[in-house]
Amino acid sequence: MRTSLRSVRGARSSLRPARSALALLAAGTLALSAAGCSDDGGGAPDSSKPSSDVIRHTVRLPRLNGQKLKVTAVWTGAEQKGFTKVLEEFSRRTGAQVAYVPSGDDMSAFVGSKIAGGDPPDVAMLQQPGALREFAQKGWLKPLGGEAAAELDKNFTKGWQELGSSGGKRYGVYFKVSNKSLVWYNTKVFDGAGAKEPKTWPEFLGAAQLIADYGIPPVSVGGADGWTLTDWFENIYLSQAGPEKYDQLAQHRIPWTDPSVKDALTALGRLFGGKGLLADGNAGAVQTQFPTSVTQTFTGGEEPKAAMVFEGDFAAANVTGAGARIGKEAKVFPFPAVGAKAPVVTGGDVGVALKDGPAAQALLTFLASADAARVWAGQGGFLSANRNLALDAYPDDVLRSIARAVVAAGDDFRFDMSDLAPASFGGKPGQGEWKHLQDFLKNPGDVAGTQQRLESDAAKAFKS
Repeated sequence: MRTSLRSVRGARSSLRPARSALALLAAGTLALSAAGCSDDGGGAPDSSKPSSDVIRHTVRLPRLNGQKLKVTAVWTGAEQKGFTKVLEEFSRRTGAQVAYVPSGDDMSAFVGSKIAGGDPPDVAMLQQPGALREFAQKGWLKPLGGEAAAELDKNFTKGWQELGSSGGKRYGVYFKVSNKSLVWYNTKVFDGAGAKEPKTWPEFLGAAQLIADYGIPPVSVGGADGWTLTDWFENIYLSQAGPEKYDQLAQHRIPWTDPSVKDALTALGRLFGGKGLLADGNAGAVQTQFPTSVTQTFTGGEEPKAAMVFEGDFAAANVTGAGARIGKEAKVFPFPAVGAKAPVVTGGDVGVALKDGPAAQALLTFLASADAARVWAGQGGFLSANRNLALDAYPDDVLRSIARAVVAAGDDFRFDMSDLAPASFGGKPGQGEWKHLQDFLKNPGDVAGTQQRLESDAAKAFKS
């Protein structure tokens, strides 16, 4: 998410070779009361709902009248709105009362404090395989029940199932996934500057300079959310160093002082250190949150604050929220190739149960279904690896193309490296990768110092 946001483990068999495929917010508690409920067999939808709103039932859910369910995730803003509609549909079908509680960026600290206080949420949406394994090792998670496991088998490939597993047990359902190798751009600025969609890193830097000369800052960076900076690094590193090195660094089998890391930071520094290439400069970029980094690229009429913004398919919700039409005022191109091939990096949010009980398991069963995915898919800003979600669930051809590529990739993908790391290194505000890459954004000439600090923290995190 990083969305977002993301622990200790050894070698990770879940890392997969990357396939070259078409790359294509509010604190508080929201109570969601049931407007109705389904029958025990998941039969006809509630007739009180307009027919245009009915989601065809493909999954059996139990009656849960009177049961209360607390769900936590990092999502705010457009993402919280989308997930809320999923929870409303679950509530409507089952009769359960669902409360959504935003966790903030540090999910591990939030859940840990709730468990220490004796009141953990029933279900948490984690953004890191590392956090899932950490929670499992601490005994915080409840394995998937039979119905949820069966729905998972029906709809997801083995690779996604393995990412939701630890110690031979299945705990998680990857509900929302992402293609994190996309660059969104303002077509009006590109046309005015005479810029073309770049396919390589030199072409990308050339287009950025052309747009800067036109008078618009070319690139918007949401550096206040450190996870966006790890995504920048990972795409460059995967393309430049290759998948084998990517796996080695992800598992800390090579140090962050390796020359391949120097090469990637140097390449990234050509953008971060380029004169006039970042919206609001380096100091402004490190204070810009992700949603703002997107909206400021597509607002402002003839003079937006930036021409391009890098991030995953989930940025579509922020793009449309800014009033831009995808395929019209806003278009997207794959992250450019820094090495021999363009990168394809994925991420995702996995639902896990922190409490025993039929309500938590029923929600995980629902999240593993095509029904739940369809609720959010139609709103945009959402991507699913569910192979039985029809592509017509997505609102436009761009998202359909991105979704098709993710599903077609099967088990051949690379997951976000920082999400695979121990949470203390890859997923906590103010420390580890987030902090050191934010410092690098402020001072992109300090490649060697950044490497040393990254390696020092990585060594501690992987050893603990």
